[in-house]
Amino acid sequence: MTQGNSMAGAPTRLRCEYLENPIGLGETQPILSWWLNDDRAAEVQTAYHVLAASAPRQLEDDQADVWDSGRVPSSETAQIAFGGGPLVSMQRVWWKVRSYDSDGVASEWSAPACFEMGLLDVRDWRAHWIGTPLMGSKGTPARVPLLRRSFELPQRIERARLYITALGVYDVEINGQRAIDAELPPGWTDFRKRVRYQSYDVTERLRVGENVIGVWLGDGWYCGFLGPSERQQYGERPALLAQLEVILADGTPLVIATDGDWHWQQSELLYADLIDGESVDARQRQEGFTTRGFDSSGWLPVELVNADVPRLEADAGPRIRVLEEIEGSLVRSAPGELGTQRWLYDLGENIVGRIRLSIKAQRGTALTVRYAERLQANDDLYTENLRGARATDFYTCAGDEQGEVFEPRFTVHGFQYVEVSGRLRDGAIEQLTGVVLSSALPRIGEFSCDQQLVNQLQRNIARSQRGNFLDIPTDCPQRDERLGWTGDAQIFARTAAFNLDVSAFFAKWLDDIRDAQTDAGVVPPVAPLPPELLQLHIDGGPAWSDAIVICPWTVYRCCGDRRILERNYAAMAAFIANLEERFPDLIRGQPGRESWHGFGDWLALDGTHRDDSRAGGTPRDLIGTAFFCYTAKLLARIAGVLGNLSDLERYEELAQRIRTAFRRRFVTQDGRVAGETQTGYVLALHFGLLDAAERPVALDALVRNIEDRGGALSTGFVGTPYLLHALTQNGRLDLAYDLLLRTDAPGWLYPITQGATSIWERWDGWTRRDGFQDPAMNSFNHYALGAVGEWLYSVLLGLDVDPDLAPTRNAYRSARIQPRPPIGERFDGEPPIRRAQGSLETLYGRYEVAWQLTGAEFTLDVLVPPNCRATVILPDDTVHEVAAGRHDFRVPLISSVEDGIPVLQEVTKPASKAG
Repeated sequence: MTQGNSMAGAPTRLRCEYLENPIGLGETQPILSWWLNDDRAAEVQTAYHVLAASAPRQLEDDQADVWDSGRVPSSETAQIAFGGGPLVSMQRVWWKVRSYDSDGVASEWSAPACFEMGLLDVRDWRAHWIGTPLMGSKGTPARVPLLRRSFELPQRIERARLYITALGVYDVEINGQRAIDAELPPGWTDFRKRVRYQSYDVTERLRVGENVIGVWLGDGWYCGFLGPSERQQYGERPALLAQLEVILADGTPLVIATDGDWHWQQSELLYADLIDGESVDARQRQEGFTTRGFDSSGWLPVELVNADVPRLEADAGPRIRVLEEIEGSLVRSAPGELGTQRWLYDLGENIVGRIRLSIKAQRGTALTVRYAERLQANDDLYTENLRGARATDFYTCAGDEQGEVFEPRFTVHGFQYVEVSGRLRDGAIEQLTGVVLSSALPRIGEFSCDQQLVNQLQRNIARSQRGNFLDIPTDCPQRDERLGWTGDAQIFARTAAFNLDVSAFFAKWLDDIRDAQTDAGVVPPVAPLPPELLQLHIDGGPAWSDAIVICPWTVYRCCGDRRILERNYAAMAAFIANLEERFPDLIRGQPGRESWHGFGDWLALDGTHRDDSRAGGTPRDLIGTAFFCYTAKLLARIAGVLGNLSDLERYEELAQRIRTAFRRRFVTQDGRVAGETQTGYVLALHFGLLDAAERPVALDALVRNIEDRGGALSTGFVGTPYLLHALTQNGRLDLAYDLLLRTDAPGWLYPITQGATSIWERWDGWTRRDGFQDPAMNSFNHYALGAVGEWLYSVLLGLDVDPDLAPTRNAYRSARIQPRPPIGERFDGEPPIRRAQGSLETLYGRYEVAWQLTGAEFTLDVLVPPNCRATVILPDDTVHEVAAGRHDFRVPLISSVEDGIPVLQEVTKPASKAG
């Protein structure tokens, strides 16, 4: 920010479609955003002016041949729709912006930004789908082929773009160098309905004269193993579509596309599967196959493939990338079977990705690499929880005297421990590195406090989110599943949006949900939905299928992009209409009906259901009806945001009727809730299903249930996200802190005391008394129970969106800042947490919050970004409306004479300063 200036600085952080200088856009009217650069107290933007040009030189001269918005009276700095003429394929646009402050004074122009369109029309594609005859079977993968094409460039080039996708996964080399910045593209969609292509700037890879492009083409999600099912669910063999668009220095266009002129040969990858692993024989490597002079005389012509792809669309990102590399530590070496040696490495944290192994060994030496999240008591790998996933890599050494490197290309593992075995001499393994993969979502949130176990909890939540946000939000990264479970994602969505910018990520995945939704409106439990899983329960059930409403609403509240509501509204309405039709008495999932009742309170600790105790003890029709009401309420709000007033009234009335039905079926006259479970009471309290007089009764029952369990929770996936909120909102902040800070099982901190570096699927995935849980359902990297992260940010730290839905306050244009420190008459002794700090980078700027308990005083320091406001609510319940700038608040405290409990004293006027 500027310091001490009398006028605003130039806007910064210009973005188009949430991306910095993107290429290959498919949105024909993209949205723009920027941050204001103004540290003057209470300053706001009153207008903006955007210039857009076809060349940077024109923009430097303030010439706008694409779009001149003129001076637009508006306080908005995000969700600005590009207003130029119709954009065309491959068009490049440079743009800049200036803002006007509260006095109407213009800032300096921003530095220029740019965006570039992709191929917007199917007629722009001159490429043909190509492939090879290599084909595995339902149970056996095939060898990975290489495809190449040589071409001439007669002169230097101005720019070059590669538009490429696959039915499978691909990697690209041009002239001996890797040419893409993505891993495992194009990712996973329902290939029967849509395929996404990627765009890459490859200008620096090309040269005058002969050039060679080469592609590895793997099975990926298209024809590799998917979940616990067989291979080849979308197709029998992979195919490639690529188009290289080159503009020569004299302006002449040149197109190199996949066609019959490409050739193929087998690669050194004997097979590569996302779940089972990769097998490489380095002796068969086609060295230099994309360099000049390579002898390709033995290569074979590719086959033209008749691929049935209904929809080809631009990838909106973010792409899977390498985020981090972690050097492994050797734990031990020991003799293996048949004269081999085993080396065990520990990465120190549970990651998702692959390894890079640097070795020196004789030609033909065979290595086996196995992976695990935890060790057994004898320090062997614990692999039972992988179920049917082989999760093993094989490597046969080429015998390079200078050493060689093995790094799998088309597989992903979830692991902390790595075992390498083979006939190797001591010292042959020079280094083992963990390569962390994830969709490259920008980190926007930070949280920490003076309780180190809670800080580790936050790190574990973030690590499990990174590891399981791999093009889609998966449940787990290690076993034979790795599916986009709708319930897990909606449970975690709000926490996810505090940690990372998930707007584009969830927008893509919601496309997958709509693709999986039936014509009748039913939403399945996973998306994308693998074809062979269609025989399973197509209805995801309560809390799972509701993701079609909850996730768009969550993203909208955090980023303010109406398009995510507009594009999913018909799907939401169809989902609710289907529930109304199937359950006319509004009790969703009645026992005794011939209907799937859902997963219940998955992995709760109070399971009593005869058919599956993992569903917990809360009646499934109670969960179903509670979510039916909640989702109808949300849809009413969504209709209001979109200006559909008739639907607003209809869904509000529906929600009220469902509430009445819920109360008639599940609430007794004295306010008790059927089932008498923690989750049942949490849902009734948090979803507003009880009258005011009933809430104390329900709260007492919830508290008694917790106390009867020795102060422990029993909630599963459904109840856990709302448990601490229900306690906090009903006057039991003390018990919420007790549950958060509990270090015995079950609780969030117990796994950390056992060395966990990620969130476990189960509260009791491993205990001192019982050891490992049922390996059929025992992931140690599973973000669902990490949904408590939302409470850390919004309650403990105290930063959240404004509850007001007005566009001028939504999505952090205005924030609610209400820290809830562990003080008050219910807290015994010294506060367990005395300090917390955090920040959040929103579309409008960076918020900062820091509070501490020092002696007899609560202090709060707040930074509100330019053009934004905040409602600050202090522990004494005083409310302060503040504008942009820094603000300090103090609340005096005293300790009671009787027991030393910190309680609030009368408050002097809070100090506040900005600037």
